[in-house]
Amino acid sequence: MSKPQYAILRFAKYKGPEIGNIEAHNERTKEKYASNPDVDISRSKYNFHLIEPERKYRAEAERQIKEAGCRTRSDSVRVVEALVTATPEFFQGKKKSEVRAYFQEALNFLQQNQDPKTIISAVVHMDEKTPHMHLSFVPLTADGRLSAKEIVGNKKKLIQWQDKFWEHIVRKYPDLERGESASQTGRDHIPPRVFKEMTRLTKQKAKLEELLAGIGAFNAKSRAAEIAALLDKYMSIPMKKAKIFFVYGKGGTCYGYHPHHAAAYRQRPNREQSGQRHHRLCGKPAKDGQRQAHYRLWLRQPDR
Repeated sequence: MSKPQYAILRFAKYKGPEIGNIEAHNERTKEKYASNPDVDISRSKYNFHLIEPERKYRAEAERQIKEAGCRTRSDSVRVVEALVTATPEFFQGKKKSEVRAYFQEALNFLQQNQDPKTIISAVVHMDEKTPHMHLSFVPLTADGRLSAKEIVGNKKKLIQWQDKFWEHIVRKYPDLERGESASQTGRDHIPPRVFKEMTRLTKQKAKLEELLAGIGAFNAKSRAAEIAALLDKYMSIPMKKAKIFFVYGKGGTCYGYHPHHAAAYRQRPNREQSGQRHHRLCGKPAKDGQRQAHYRLWLRQPDR
């Protein structure tokens, strides 16, 4: 029995400085995307626009808002982003023209339910794991008011959007199903970026468990180096902001990773001198704050 395939439509609201961030992601203006390793830059040439932006997202939003004569506050939602995709199985074996046709149909639906003039950009990403479209628009109502609440609104309104989207898309793609709404499942929606981070951390945890399970007297050094390399690959926190990372093994053994010390090392529990010993190992002076942070981490229980 084949897996069910779902049509997916989600919304996100943006107020100010973050508008520039989503534009950089959507329009691929960066050379690297450290916060999103799913982006394969070598495949970005296959991305395509259904609607190209005429100017910067924030500038276009402010232009439309000004022309509509709307008053704004610092917390006013200026841009709403619709994310359109489907389950990965739906896209398997499809040609680019077929993928384009699906997103064009989704765009037709959105233009029927939101003034096309308010749409800033509609871009399809083919350089991540699953094709998807980011459509950004200014939340202006039919009578010219700036109101994201009225357009995408509360849970009830979002459910109506989901229902209408599925009713529209299923006419051309009858194999697609409508996913269960959050009101029925009781689950909260997880933003895509948060979900991706959770997925990466889950993979990291599984790999670390595998490495720790095989540690012995003869391979401790090589396994510690593998752990350091793994942390380098998966930890997305800027190193200048991270004091210390630790992984606890059996019996409280600590495999420490420090921003100034590229290699991992094995250190037996010694609460009183752990800070001094750590900094002696990595060759950096032991500041009080760092020593205390290290000491507090040693007071934590090993993983169970």
